[in-house]
Amino acid sequence: MRFTLPAAVSAALFVGATTLTVASVSYAAGPVPVVGGTTLTLSDMVPGTPNLSQTPRLDAVAVTTDSALSIGTPLPQPNAAPAEPEAPATSLAVLVDRHDDNVGNLDSEMQCLASAIFYEARSESLSGKLAVARVVINRSESGRFPRSLCGVVTQPGQFSFVRGGRIPAVSSLGTLWHDSVAIARVAMADSWKSAAEGALFFHARRVSPGWARQRLAQIDNHIFYR
Repeated sequence: MRFTLPAAVSAALFVGATTLTVASVSYAAGPVPVVGGTTLTLSDMVPGTPNLSQTPRLDAVAVTTDSALSIGTPLPQPNAAPAEPEAPATSLAVLVDRHDDNVGNLDSEMQCLASAIFYEARSESLSGKLAVARVVINRSESGRFPRSLCGVVTQPGQFSFVRGGRIPAVSSLGTLWHDSVAIARVAMADSWKSAAEGALFFHARRVSPGWARQRLAQIDNHIFYR
């Protein structure tokens, strides 16, 4: 036979300097302790407890940092295992895939950067798109050009797709725009190095402006300079 005392029944057990609080005690049939031929009950062993002839059986014990023990309190559960960190990207294409679905809710700066990538390099490889993005960002950080990305893109005489200081709306929201937004995010996070790191200028390979600038790289149809 086994029964559990109602929650309202409790007892305080004193063992030396330790207080044992009994919130819920489960009793199971078993031999009653005998000392020197005398049968002991729980009330004999601990003053103030109910006079029960069953041996106490304590099911769940939680020990706190002080000397108090609480019986019937659920033991704390271990914390859930932390999420596995994202594996490092093995290529620029992997990074782009991670950002491919994140094309909405662009702030004005990200919209300007993605638009510049789209209009200047939509037919280029991902590396070519990243190089164009780096030029826009580098200019904004150089102190020689406007400090905002939109200011760099709309600066008069810099990008031929800008009309009257305005960036045309992107008419297609397909793969090319998705890639442009993803590259913009990769470039802003500086999570992949470009062969044109430090570039401030570029031009199409078909033209020869005769610049006396340090040439850094040729990527697809553009040549990049410091």
